[in-house]
Amino acid sequence: MCTHYTQIVWATTNKIGCAVNTCRKMTVWGEVWENAVYFVCNYSPKGNWIGEAPYKNGRPCSECPPSYGGGCRNNLCYREETYTPKPETDEMNEVETAPIPEENHVWLQPRVMRPTKPKKTSAVNYMTQVVRCDTKMKDRCKGSTCNRYQCPAGCLNHKAKIFGTLFYESSSSICRAAIHYGILDDKGGLVDITRNGKVPFFVKSERHGVQSLSKYKPSSSFMVSKVKVQDLDCYTTVAQLCPFEKPATHCPRVHCPAHCKDEPSYWAPVFGTNIYAD
Repeated sequence: MCTHYTQIVWATTNKIGCAVNTCRKMTVWGEVWENAVYFVCNYSPKGNWIGEAPYKNGRPCSECPPSYGGGCRNNLCYREETYTPKPETDEMNEVETAPIPEENHVWLQPRVMRPTKPKKTSAVNYMTQVVRCDTKMKDRCKGSTCNRYQCPAGCLNHKAKIFGTLFYESSSSICRAAIHYGILDDKGGLVDITRNGKVPFFVKSERHGVQSLSKYKPSSSFMVSKVKVQDLDCYTTVAQLCPFEKPATHCPRVHCPAHCKDEPSYWAPVFGTNIYAD
């Protein structure tokens, strides 16, 4: 019978002392045991407080000691220690065998895999729409989901028109509106778009080297915003990263670590094909 398991496996325990004795007769929870082997341990630091578990919740192998080199096997920290195998000897006769060479154990530390910098990927792989300096919002976004666009360099001095300030009219250039607002410069880059309803009028202004025009009649509008970048682990979900809010939610561009493919499905599940649950 084991009665103190949760004590000797306490997460912070680092010292354990045990003793064993054979008792001719002892009472255990109302039962009389004869010739019982009594094995008891003391431990430090103490634990087993009421309502607390004898462990800390966490992901497997998330706090393996550096000496383990980041090794993980069966969700447990693992240090692969290898040594030279024992050499075989030729049998001389039934009495005499060849002397066995002295064993020289060579303990090898596993190689620590350092993370490598991810290779730069083209904008197309980021699921963005590549546009030109003169691409208008109303031409690119007709009833479809309008979210993220890749603007080229050199739009600062382009002749494409924009209407409004903060709220831009739908016939405005997407990329020049982003420069006017201050999201992009003449080098181009990624910009997020949020569609708005009709605005009664649009006011001109000059910002960041771009002149916008006025338009005094109701028309649909849009706003621009900076594309955020965030580093994630293999377990982050969209629901955690950017919960959906009406009318639209812009999730940041993310950098995923290597080897997420090897994570167990119960820690990093995936639901769906092509279209995935958040």
